[in-house]
Amino acid sequence: METVIIILSGILVTIATYLLLSKNLIKVILGTAVLTHAVHLLIMAMGGFYGSSVPIIGENSEEYADALPQALILTSIVISFAVTAFFLVLAYQVYKRTKTTDLKQLRGFRHE
Repeated sequence: METVIIILSGILVTIATYLLLSKNLIKVILGTAVLTHAVHLLIMAMGGFYGSSVPIIGENSEEYADALPQALILTSIVISFAVTAFFLVLAYQVYKRTKTTDLKQLRGFRHE
């Protein structure tokens, strides 16, 4: 199971790299979102899958899932949502002022 998730994470990193290298501002923002999802999957795979038991430490604590990667992923999801929302609002404001989302045209744009 971990191997499939690691391969899926690699595919998502490839897709995110393609989107980050595009010339459209919205695609770059979507690329950052896809990259964060790939990192979440990778952290989840590194945490391991031991079973569906509740992580209450008892006599044998090795058969329970580690709760630290889960907490890390949950925190990272909230942060990445906030950053993506901020980037989208920023892109909307750039589009309202310049009427373009092309990064090559925005590079030479002078602020009024």
